[in-house]
Amino acid sequence: MSFFKNIFKKPDVQRKLNSAKDLKINDMIVLTDSFGLPEALRSQEFQVSAINSYEFEFKTKTEWILTGHNNIELYLSLDVDDQTELKFSLKILHDDIETLFDLVEFASIFDEPGQAFLERKNDTEITSGWSSEQYQQDTFAKVGYFHRKDHRSEKLSSYEGKDSGEQLELYALHDQNQTRGIDVEVWQDGDTDVFLTLYRPLTDITDMFPGS
Repeated sequence: MSFFKNIFKKPDVQRKLNSAKDLKINDMIVLTDSFGLPEALRSQEFQVSAINSYEFEFKTKTEWILTGHNNIELYLSLDVDDQTELKFSLKILHDDIETLFDLVEFASIFDEPGQAFLERKNDTEITSGWSSEQYQQDTFAKVGYFHRKDHRSEKLSSYEGKDSGEQLELYALHDQNQTRGIDVEVWQDGDTDVFLTLYRPLTDITDMFPGS
């Protein structure tokens, strides 16, 4: 009986990819040509090159690193509230920050109680289409842990030690429409990463392909 079962065994059906939450390494996405996206992202294809996890007190978020043909590296996560949106993040450098904002105002992000208000001075070529005219802070020194793991398939350690992840403090600001923001991550060694964030509907991903 087992001989015949093997002969007529159905081949594996290729994995279907219908939702961004199911993206895995090497999967591909195609973005819309909407003018709501920065020009460098419109109609572009990106491949998932790595998957990380951010662990906070009440939730754990998946982060997909996207690599494109135009050498842009994006960070994608899902913002789940009343509705689910795509959250694109672009890491920027000190020179970009200095062009965008007054540095004294920017430093107020780290002052208690965390109510910084920023006004944009000028965009750079990189930040055009990503930034807003004004931002209001709404998150101050939120403690989290960064894991170079996919928490959907790998268990995150609940103990301190080498497998506990890298501790960080998150500071965040958003514009009036909650469509653009700034995330600032401060690590234990003092290193600071700054990201411009963009919130877009799920339909901005027009196609997805499973990786080989």
